[in-house]
Amino acid sequence: MSKKSIIARQHKRERMVAKFADLRAKLKKEGDWEALDKLPKNSSAVRLKNRCQLTGRPKGYMRRFGLSRNVFRLMALDGKIPGITKASW
Repeated sequence: MSKKSIIARQHKRERMVAKFADLRAKLKKEGDWEALDKLPKNSSAVRLKNRCQLTGRPKGYMRRFGLSRNVFRLMALDGKIPGITKASW
């Protein structure tokens, strides 16, 4: 589990990206790079990191489910993810 401060920082960045998305798109389209530089750095979408929704783990992230591989495996074995079964042949 990630530290609470890391998870909180990620949520803050997500809110800032959503808040400034329209303004950033407009400024980029106009080519106003000086005004774009004056916006907060955390409002840029490239500063976001994919993290597990439950634990905040940054590595082993499965984009389709929004979970890390560890949490995905536990939930799949418990039957908490519909349509996922353990492979056997």
